[in-house]
Amino acid sequence: MSESKLHKDIFVALAAIAWADGKLDPDEADAIVRAAVDEGLSLEEIGEIEAATKEKVDLGVIDKTGLSKEDRLFVYAVACWIANMDGQVTKEEGEALAKLGERLGVPERPRGSAEAIARKVAEMPEGDRPARYDLAAVRRIIGERLREAQAARAGS
Repeated sequence: MSESKLHKDIFVALAAIAWADGKLDPDEADAIVRAAVDEGLSLEEIGEIEAATKEKVDLGVIDKTGLSKEDRLFVYAVACWIANMDGQVTKEEGEALAKLGERLGVPERPRGSAEAIARKVAEMPEGDRPARYDLAAVRRIIGERLREAQAARAGS
């Protein structure tokens, strides 16, 4: 697990991704709130995140200070999972994901890798449901891949 704590605005951004198709399903809301709880946010912050799952929000300013590359990839991967939770990613959701990737400073190629990791974890038995989706596995796999890439670059 990364040492940095994800900010509340990250989870509000995830809600904006879920709202991009005009509706936020209960499973998507559960996934966002669960991710915030898993991150250890305060009850007040979780309340604000829950509010963002009840009324449409736009992708606002994302404070990426203090977010490692691993954190940013993790957030993007979770956003991909949430956008695909209903079985399809709409044009609007795709555009919102692209905007999130830009605001997080995640280049195109790593976005594809993060999306593939999110899909891989979702394909685990019952993994696509919020209560069973293994967020820790997503973060662990991203961290492992980053360390492998760094080792490969160092060995070159």
